[in-house]
Amino acid sequence: MANDPALSVADPQIAELIAAEERRQADTIKLIPSENYVSKAVLEATGTVLTNKYSEGYAGKRYYEGQQVIDQIETLAIERAKAVFGVEHANVQPYSGSPANLAIYMAFLSPGEKVMGLGLPSGGHLTHGWSVSATGAWFTAVRYGVRQDTGRIDMDQVRDLALAERPKLIFCGGTAVPRTIDFPAFAEIAKEIGAVLAADIAHIAGLVAGGAHPSPVGYADVISTTTHKTLRGPRGAMLMSTEEHAKALDKAVFPGLQGGPHNHTTAGIAVALKEASTDEFKAYAAQVVTNAKALAEGLASRGFDLVSGGTDNHLVLIDLTNKDIAGKPAAQALDRAGLETNYNSVPFDTRKPFDPSGVRIGTPAVTSRGMGPAEMDAIAGWFDEVVEAAKKGDEQTIERVRKEVLDLTAQFPAPGLG
Repeated sequence: MANDPALSVADPQIAELIAAEERRQADTIKLIPSENYVSKAVLEATGTVLTNKYSEGYAGKRYYEGQQVIDQIETLAIERAKAVFGVEHANVQPYSGSPANLAIYMAFLSPGEKVMGLGLPSGGHLTHGWSVSATGAWFTAVRYGVRQDTGRIDMDQVRDLALAERPKLIFCGGTAVPRTIDFPAFAEIAKEIGAVLAADIAHIAGLVAGGAHPSPVGYADVISTTTHKTLRGPRGAMLMSTEEHAKALDKAVFPGLQGGPHNHTTAGIAVALKEASTDEFKAYAAQVVTNAKALAEGLASRGFDLVSGGTDNHLVLIDLTNKDIAGKPAAQALDRAGLETNYNSVPFDTRKPFDPSGVRIGTPAVTSRGMGPAEMDAIAGWFDEVVEAAKKGDEQTIERVRKEVLDLTAQFPAPGLG
């Protein structure tokens, strides 16, 4: 940690940079929907001597000796994942979300076979078969999208495309999807064509765990998720499935794609999953959605164009076209004001991905700080002020908002910091 004297002595430059990042996280309003604050306990677990140990293989079947403790830690993480999500099998070894998804391909597809996923411009993820990803280069991608009039996935269109193309694997879920994923409808389509259904719940895993979003369990053959984002764990990933697919998935992760798991991350995942089993976490998950709806309403009332008209989860996607400003300059101005967002493509965007029309925001981190609907309305007001100021080059307003943001963050200490 930043205050560790060993780090300060060994590498004061890195120690100061970590301290600076800690201050930045404390002093800004984190609105990026894929970011959150982990607890002090999760931080402590990830910064331990577990990083010293190699553990290729699985509990009871390792290729290195000295696994007496590691096997217990990984087994705890697996059992907690199974209990929190209600699944028959869990693998907690994937390094991150993209390798976890790639393991699904390795388990079920051969190179060149068809995969169907939500297109990147419509809110899908790179690993669902997008062209610049290995998944798009090594497999034949079929992409569905959203309706132009509603911004929502049209399940009739998904079915028609699936029947015409007959993909072997279908992904549902994405990275900028503000609405509830209809797992039963996807499952029905996958069953009709004999495809494997993979639910990527990386963004909504914490909401699923806390009962604030329907679960894919019982519908999807395999579930992939990161362990950070709404789940509030360390940067890692998990794969979950029925027992039927356990062997294929485990073999795809190791030895298919990875060597030794990151045991310090596994411990952090175990801690986060224990936290996710509590009533306090359920209340947090519900508040994430309440806050997102309040933030969406605050923005809509100020004339912002929200993709799909609002949100059902933690995420709000804003099309800034009607505000006469692109996503990138807006996001940069918001960052100067202490409102941390990311610029993002919107469905049917006419601008390039690195200079898109939209901004993506979410409420996991502000909810972890204890903020509620009143603060969401204040944030929506600042958002409006900064966007207008950015168009005029009005840095004074941006500086004023920055000071007001500092006043608010001081009232809501960030978990795990300090």
